[in-house]
Amino acid sequence: MRRLLNTLFVTSEDVYLSLDGENVVANRDKQAVARYPLHTLQSIVSFSYAGASPALMGACAKRGVGLAFCTPRGRFLARTEGAASGNVLLRREQYRVADDDLRSCEIARCMVFGKLYNARCSLRRSLRDHAPRLDAPRFESAAETLKGLMAQVLEQTELDALRGVEGVGAKAYFDVFDGMLLRNRETFSFRTRSRRPPLDPVNALLSFAYVLLSLDCASALESAGLDSYVGFLHRDRPGRRSLALDLMEELRPCMADRFVLTLVNKGVMDAASFETAASGAVSLTEAGRKRFLKAWQEKKQETLAHPFLQEKLPWGMIPYVQALLLARFLRGDLDAYPPFLWK
Repeated sequence: MRRLLNTLFVTSEDVYLSLDGENVVANRDKQAVARYPLHTLQSIVSFSYAGASPALMGACAKRGVGLAFCTPRGRFLARTEGAASGNVLLRREQYRVADDDLRSCEIARCMVFGKLYNARCSLRRSLRDHAPRLDAPRFESAAETLKGLMAQVLEQTELDALRGVEGVGAKAYFDVFDGMLLRNRETFSFRTRSRRPPLDPVNALLSFAYVLLSLDCASALESAGLDSYVGFLHRDRPGRRSLALDLMEELRPCMADRFVLTLVNKGVMDAASFETAASGAVSLTEAGRKRFLKAWQEKKQETLAHPFLQEKLPWGMIPYVQALLLARFLRGDLDAYPPFLWK
């Protein structure tokens, strides 16, 4: 199993990354300001326009270190990778399943089931911990709606119908999401999900968390020998890592959404953490990104018991475990793909 190493986040817009021997060097105005041993890194995520040297890109590709580039506002741009790794037979089976709507639906409905299960678990946890501050009947109703949809998901044999059920579940969940935001309501209120661009601080936090989670899922799938571009629920689209989006569906409520709720409810983020563009798009400031990323890295180090393996693992390993379980299913070692069911 892959070790959980550190992710290097480059948040300054003017830092250029280069390679010196076995070290990643952060340069500003042609002066080295920091050095990091490459062998201690699992991935590098740069929010700088300055970029990275070809030598560093090649070294990362050779050593399997993920190197991703995002805009300073957090929009994903590109990711470098080396030659495709993994068993060619596994990828051929992945492509065969992706070309078969019925077999794709078999996997996709497990992932959607996991998403609805974890969304319901999140609502139930908020009810347990903060019942006096919540509109309990609304939360109970949303939780029951999700429970009923979970049963419907397992009956679906067509992808479009499955997506319809997932959409109903997402609406029921986000309809009460605002109620879980318990602090600084002047800044952090949620009406509806806005993506491109985020139009309020909560959506900015959610979008940023989803970018990071999708990068982790893409790295996990590639390390397991799978093609992150060929999905089952999300169909092929040029430049889109469809399987990474598939894998992160079940992890959104427990890894990304709950993390955002924690940042807000513990007062980690405030109004000064955000900036608004003339277009109305809201994004994190550099200081806000630093606080976010520090907390994200700390969260990935926390441990929990994996519900299927019954082993204690850091949160950061969950995408890798799920990618390995998906690969085992495609190889025929498991009767079904076991989604991550948060407890």
